[in-house]
Amino acid sequence: MTKQSQAFPEGFLWGGATAANQMEGGFGEGEKGLNIADVLPGGKKRLSILAEPGFNFEIDKETYTYPNHEGIDFYHRYKEDIALFAEMGFKVFRMSIAWTRIFPKGDEKEPNEAGLAFYDRVFDELHKHGIEPVVTISHYEMPVNLVKEYGGWRSREVVTFFERYVHAIFNRYKGKVKYWMTFNEINSGLMMPIMGLGFSIEKEEDKFTPTFQAFHHQFVASSLAVKACREIMPEAQIGCMIIFAPVYAFDSNPENQLHALQEERLFNYYCADVQVRGEYSPFVKRYFEQNGIELDIKEGDLELLKEHTVDYIGFSYYMSRTEKKHKSAEDNVHGNILSGVKNPFLEASDWGWEIDPIGLRVSLNKLYERYEVPLFIVENGLGAYDEIEADGSIQDDYRIDYLKKHVEAMRAAVNEDGVDLMGYTSWGCIDLVSASTGEMSKRYGYIYVDKHDDGSGTLERRRKKSFYWYQKVIETNGAELSLSTPVES
Repeated sequence: MTKQSQAFPEGFLWGGATAANQMEGGFGEGEKGLNIADVLPGGKKRLSILAEPGFNFEIDKETYTYPNHEGIDFYHRYKEDIALFAEMGFKVFRMSIAWTRIFPKGDEKEPNEAGLAFYDRVFDELHKHGIEPVVTISHYEMPVNLVKEYGGWRSREVVTFFERYVHAIFNRYKGKVKYWMTFNEINSGLMMPIMGLGFSIEKEEDKFTPTFQAFHHQFVASSLAVKACREIMPEAQIGCMIIFAPVYAFDSNPENQLHALQEERLFNYYCADVQVRGEYSPFVKRYFEQNGIELDIKEGDLELLKEHTVDYIGFSYYMSRTEKKHKSAEDNVHGNILSGVKNPFLEASDWGWEIDPIGLRVSLNKLYERYEVPLFIVENGLGAYDEIEADGSIQDDYRIDYLKKHVEAMRAAVNEDGVDLMGYTSWGCIDLVSASTGEMSKRYGYIYVDKHDDGSGTLERRRKKSFYWYQKVIETNGAELSLSTPVES
């Protein structure tokens, strides 16, 4: 196989991925309202705090820190950052719009002009550098007012507010944004409803019906967004976005094989089945029956879901997951928001996320065989501790090694397995606040940001070794993946 044949298809969308709530900052500026991310405390206990019943969605600065409020100050430094993305050669930049910049409370009749104008400036700057934005409409940023006054996505009224938000941004940015996604990692609500669905499960509350009713409202909202996109800007593409983590059986015991299959069906496929195929799968319908889940489905909902399905599947891939039917608490290992049993064949990151590049190839094949629509890897990366050397360089060979192996896996899926892959935007192309822990020390970026867990730092940007490596990857369209790229300090 020649070097050229090992490259990706012409027009492959190389870039990086971020989220407004983890990088933007500008807390309270431009008449921005309070969203869920604004009330999430920083630190390794973030997810355990959120998992406690009755989270009150209030800011308590006497007890916690809130690193999302400043992020990395992209709000004021976007020109500098976009210039660095262009230097790497980005074709696309995945970002999100903060819902509360457009509708500060979420239920207003008219959008906030200051918020709309901010994203005009960002999109214009991207286009100045030849970079296409890939925009997530809702990325863990629901307005807190919609949570407190309406109960989050449990409320059908929120569908109306979301549709109003969608129409406002589609009409404003038609011609400026070609690629859209509706809800970030929508299936994460199965594990952590507070971030994706806008509510916490109370101890006495039935955990099933509220969660799946909220999902149904999001599916309706997603289909309305697809419908609006095709009416307002038919030249654009709009996709869904899921977490995908292939589930391996712990061993060849048929009981564990079946258990792994059932776990994968619910987590990996439940949301995509509705958004891509336009219907609830037979497996999920039976699951509803077995767990006494009765959804309030309005007249016309099912027809809407069937008629307005997405153009592509965006997904995040960080790790695989290994399962067995009978396991003890001691068997569990955790990564991202997922848990399973330890896979003896895999190493793990500093945060315990198992590293499995071949699992990405497995994921691409599973998704493409099931849905036969274009795929887009919109998150993948390694969170790690980075150190600045005496000469000012950051020698993150461990990140290059991780990314190289994952790019090799997706290249094989494209060139050997026939998968239709649109592009790749690695997560946290510039260091930002971790969603799972609220830390800055968990770094993903090609660009180092001088900001630390205690809030100190100058916010100075600095190129890591991986910056130059990724620059060469993009320049050669994925044909050159060596680790020997020279580094400037």
